[in-house]
Amino acid sequence: MTAPFKTYEAWLQSVSDSIKRDQLWQFEVYRKALFLSDLAWFDAEHLLTDPRGRATAWQLVDAAGSVVANIEEGYGRGFGKDYARFLRIAAGSAKETRGWYFRGRHVLDQALVEHRMTLADETIGGLVTTSNQQRLRPSQVAPTTPP
Repeated sequence: MTAPFKTYEAWLQSVSDSIKRDQLWQFEVYRKALFLSDLAWFDAEHLLTDPRGRATAWQLVDAAGSVVANIEEGYGRGFGKDYARFLRIAAGSAKETRGWYFRGRHVLDQALVEHRMTLADETIGGLVTTSNQQRLRPSQVAPTTPP
């Protein structure tokens, strides 16, 4: 099965209104991580076509899902050092996702791998930047704008 969306813009249209109404949706890095997680879901299907790609497929889906889950959990706990810790964990999972895409390059199309690794790099950069900002913020003080 291929992804029901061909572009980021088309993917945005497929996202549930419930997700879009959440204040976390304003965090661009979250949107990119969620997009990457959805892409990994469909990319795993291609990896599963080759017996050598099966373990990579499951690891990829788990790692990409972990990025989003840690952003969500951290955001739900408030701001400051605790949120920063979850963002650093998410960044680690994003690096793992990037690594699984690299290892899957023998089965996946090279342009697809480069696109996914670039998206992972953008996510990592945003998570590290926001984590560093949050580490300096008292945990009880919410930012005036979403992170």
